[in-house]
Amino acid sequence: MPSSMTLSSITGLFGAMIALAILPSPSVFAVVARSIASGFSYGLVTVIGILVGDFFFIILAIYGLSAIAETMDSLFILVKYLGGSYLICLGIKFWNTKLKSVEIEGIQESSLMSSFLSGLLITLSDSKAIFFYMSFFPAFLDLQNVAILDTMIIMMVATIAVGGGKLGYAYMADKSRLVFQSSRAKRVMNITAGTVMIITGIFLMAKT
Repeated sequence: MPSSMTLSSITGLFGAMIALAILPSPSVFAVVARSIASGFSYGLVTVIGILVGDFFFIILAIYGLSAIAETMDSLFILVKYLGGSYLICLGIKFWNTKLKSVEIEGIQESSLMSSFLSGLLITLSDSKAIFFYMSFFPAFLDLQNVAILDTMIIMMVATIAVGGGKLGYAYMADKSRLVFQSSRAKRVMNITAGTVMIITGIFLMAKT
Protein backbone atom coordinates (compact mmCIF):
# COMPACT_ATOMS: atom_id res chain seq x y z
CA MET A 1 0.00 0.00 0.00
CA PRO A 2 1.44 3.44 -0.96
CA SER A 3 1.95 6.13 1.64
CA SER A 4 -1.06 8.29 2.54
CA MET A 5 1.20 11.17 3.59
CA THR A 6 1.82 14.16 1.33
CA LEU A 7 4.93 16.32 1.12
CA SER A 8 3.11 19.12 2.96
CA SER A 9 2.03 16.80 5.80
CA ILE A 10 5.57 15.43 6.13
CA THR A 11 6.97 18.96 6.22
CA GLY A 12 4.39 20.04 8.78
CA LEU A 13 5.08 17.00 10.96
CA PHE A 14 8.82 17.66 10.79
CA GLY A 15 8.38 21.30 11.82
CA ALA A 16 6.12 20.41 14.72
CA MET A 17 8.39 17.62 15.95
CA ILE A 18 11.56 19.69 15.85
CA ALA A 19 9.82 22.54 17.68
CA LEU A 20 8.85 20.14 20.44
CA ALA A 21 12.28 18.47 20.47
CA ILE A 22 14.14 21.71 21.24
CA LEU A 23 11.79 22.67 24.07
CA PRO A 24 13.57 22.37 27.44
CA SER A 25 12.30 19.16 29.07
CA PRO A 26 13.53 16.26 31.22
CA SER A 27 14.88 14.51 28.12
CA VAL A 28 16.78 17.63 27.05
CA PHE A 29 18.18 18.04 30.55
CA ALA A 30 19.31 14.39 30.53
CA VAL A 31 21.14 14.87 27.22
CA VAL A 32 22.75 18.06 28.51
CA ALA A 33 23.79 16.45 31.79
CA ARG A 34 25.37 13.41 30.11
CA SER A 35 27.20 15.55 27.55
CA ILE A 36 28.57 17.95 30.16
CA ALA A 37 29.63 15.18 32.50
CA SER A 38 31.08 12.65 30.04
CA GLY A 39 31.25 14.15 26.55
CA PHE A 40 29.31 14.23 23.28
CA SER A 41 29.31 10.45 22.73
CA TYR A 42 27.39 9.93 25.98
CA GLY A 43 24.87 12.56 24.95
CA LEU A 44 24.51 10.76 21.59
CA VAL A 45 23.76 7.43 23.27
CA THR A 46 21.19 9.17 25.51
CA VAL A 47 19.50 10.53 22.37
CA ILE A 48 19.38 7.02 20.90
CA GLY A 49 17.58 5.83 24.03
CA ILE A 50 15.08 8.68 23.69
CA LEU A 51 14.41 7.77 20.05
CA VAL A 52 13.82 4.10 20.88
CA GLY A 53 11.19 5.17 23.42
CA ASP A 54 9.61 7.51 20.88
CA PHE A 55 9.48 4.74 18.27
CA PHE A 56 7.56 2.55 20.73
CA PHE A 57 4.97 5.29 21.33
CA ILE A 58 4.76 6.10 17.61
CA ILE A 59 3.85 2.49 16.72
CA LEU A 60 1.40 2.28 19.63
CA ALA A 61 -0.30 5.54 18.67
CA ILE A 62 -0.51 4.94 14.91
CA TYR A 63 -1.96 1.43 15.04
CA GLY A 64 -4.12 2.11 18.07
CA LEU A 65 -5.71 5.07 16.33
CA SER A 66 -6.05 3.10 13.10
CA ALA A 67 -8.13 0.49 14.93
CA ILE A 68 -10.40 3.21 16.34
CA ALA A 69 -10.76 4.85 12.92
CA GLU A 70 -11.78 1.58 11.27
CA THR A 71 -14.31 0.45 13.87
CA MET A 72 -15.77 3.51 15.63
CA ASP A 73 -15.99 6.65 13.51
CA SER A 74 -17.85 8.71 16.13
CA LEU A 75 -15.36 7.83 18.86
CA PHE A 76 -12.50 8.69 16.51
CA ILE A 77 -13.97 12.15 15.91
CA LEU A 78 -14.18 12.66 19.67
CA VAL A 79 -10.53 11.60 20.02
CA LYS A 80 -9.55 14.17 17.38
CA TYR A 81 -11.44 16.96 19.19
CA LEU A 82 -9.90 15.99 22.51
CA GLY A 83 -6.50 15.80 20.86
CA GLY A 84 -6.83 19.24 19.31
CA SER A 85 -7.92 20.69 22.65
CA TYR A 86 -4.99 19.00 24.38
CA LEU A 87 -2.47 20.46 21.93
CA ILE A 88 -3.92 23.96 22.33
CA CYS A 89 -3.78 23.70 26.13
CA LEU A 90 -0.24 22.34 25.89
CA GLY A 91 0.79 25.30 23.72
CA ILE A 92 -0.70 27.80 26.17
CA LYS A 93 1.11 26.05 29.01
CA PHE A 94 4.40 26.40 27.12
CA TRP A 95 3.75 30.12 26.68
CA ASN A 96 3.22 30.57 30.41
CA THR A 97 6.02 28.33 31.67
CA LYS A 98 8.70 29.95 33.80
CA LEU A 99 11.98 28.21 33.14
CA LYS A 100 14.85 27.60 35.52
CA SER A 101 18.49 27.13 34.68
CA VAL A 102 19.68 23.60 34.09
CA GLU A 103 21.30 22.12 37.18
CA ILE A 104 24.72 20.89 36.08
CA GLU A 105 26.70 20.83 39.31
CA GLY A 106 27.65 17.51 40.85
CA ILE A 107 26.91 15.42 37.76
CA GLN A 108 28.93 12.19 37.75
CA GLU A 109 30.34 10.36 34.75
CA SER A 110 28.40 7.29 33.68
CA SER A 111 28.57 4.31 31.33
CA LEU A 112 27.20 4.30 27.80
CA MET A 113 24.57 1.73 28.82
CA SER A 114 23.33 3.89 31.69
CA SER A 115 23.16 6.85 29.30
CA PHE A 116 21.04 4.80 26.86
CA LEU A 117 18.75 3.57 29.64
CA SER A 118 18.31 7.05 31.08
CA GLY A 119 17.10 8.33 27.70
CA LEU A 120 14.82 5.33 27.16
CA LEU A 121 13.30 5.33 30.64
CA ILE A 122 12.74 9.10 30.69
CA THR A 123 10.69 8.73 27.49
CA LEU A 124 8.79 5.60 28.55
CA SER A 125 7.96 7.08 31.96
CA ASP A 126 6.35 10.13 30.38
CA SER A 127 2.65 9.38 30.81
CA LYS A 128 1.75 12.23 28.46
CA ALA A 129 3.82 10.93 25.52
CA ILE A 130 1.32 8.40 24.15
CA PHE A 131 -1.58 10.87 24.42
CA PHE A 132 0.56 13.52 22.73
CA TYR A 133 1.25 11.27 19.76
CA MET A 134 -2.40 10.20 19.61
CA SER A 135 -3.35 13.88 19.50
CA PHE A 136 -0.68 14.71 16.95
CA PHE A 137 -0.90 12.15 14.16
CA PRO A 138 -4.50 12.68 12.97
CA ALA A 139 -3.47 16.15 11.75
CA PHE A 140 -0.84 14.70 9.41
CA LEU A 141 -1.84 11.14 8.59
CA ASP A 142 -4.89 9.39 7.09
CA LEU A 143 -5.36 6.86 9.87
CA GLN A 144 -7.95 4.88 7.91
CA ASN A 145 -5.34 4.08 5.27
CA VAL A 146 -2.13 3.56 7.22
CA ALA A 147 0.65 1.79 5.35
CA ILE A 148 3.92 0.39 6.67
CA LEU A 149 5.60 3.07 4.57
CA ASP A 150 3.77 5.74 6.61
CA THR A 151 5.23 4.35 9.82
CA MET A 152 8.70 4.27 8.29
CA ILE A 153 8.36 7.87 7.12
CA ILE A 154 7.23 9.05 10.57
CA MET A 155 10.12 7.22 12.24
CA MET A 156 12.54 8.82 9.78
CA VAL A 157 11.06 12.26 10.47
CA ALA A 158 11.32 11.62 14.22
CA THR A 159 14.93 10.51 13.85
CA ILE A 160 15.91 13.65 11.96
CA ALA A 161 13.78 16.14 13.90
CA VAL A 162 13.89 14.78 17.46
CA GLY A 163 17.33 13.22 17.13
CA GLY A 164 18.77 16.27 15.41
CA GLY A 165 17.29 18.68 17.94
CA LYS A 166 18.59 16.71 20.93
CA LEU A 167 22.01 16.24 19.32
CA GLY A 168 22.22 20.01 18.92
CA TYR A 169 21.89 20.27 22.69
CA ALA A 170 24.50 17.53 23.18
CA TYR A 171 26.99 19.37 20.96
CA MET A 172 26.43 22.73 22.64
CA ALA A 173 26.61 21.18 26.10
CA ASP A 174 29.88 19.52 25.20
CA LYS A 175 31.30 22.89 24.10
CA SER A 176 29.88 25.28 26.65
CA ARG A 177 27.88 25.35 29.87
CA LEU A 178 26.90 28.99 29.48
CA VAL A 179 24.45 28.44 26.61
CA PHE A 180 22.05 26.69 28.99
CA GLN A 181 21.98 29.57 31.47
CA SER A 182 20.23 32.01 29.10
CA SER A 183 16.62 32.36 30.23
CA ARG A 184 15.88 34.56 27.22
CA ALA A 185 16.89 31.84 24.76
CA LYS A 186 14.77 29.26 26.59
CA ARG A 187 11.83 31.67 26.63
CA VAL A 188 12.02 32.05 22.84
CA MET A 189 12.04 28.25 22.44
CA ASN A 190 9.02 27.94 24.72
CA ILE A 191 7.02 30.52 22.77
CA THR A 192 7.97 28.94 19.43
CA ALA A 193 7.06 25.41 20.51
CA GLY A 194 3.83 26.62 22.15
CA THR A 195 2.78 28.43 18.98
CA VAL A 196 3.39 25.32 16.88
CA MET A 197 1.29 23.21 19.29
CA ILE A 198 -1.62 25.69 19.21
CA ILE A 199 -1.60 25.94 15.40
CA THR A 200 -1.50 22.13 15.10
CA GLY A 201 -4.41 21.78 17.55
CA ILE A 202 -6.53 24.33 15.66
CA PHE A 203 -5.70 22.62 12.35
CA LEU A 204 -6.66 19.22 13.76
CA MET A 205 -10.04 20.46 15.04
CA ALA A 206 -10.77 22.32 11.78
CA LYS A 207 -9.89 19.17 9.80
CA THR A 208 -12.40 17.23 11.88
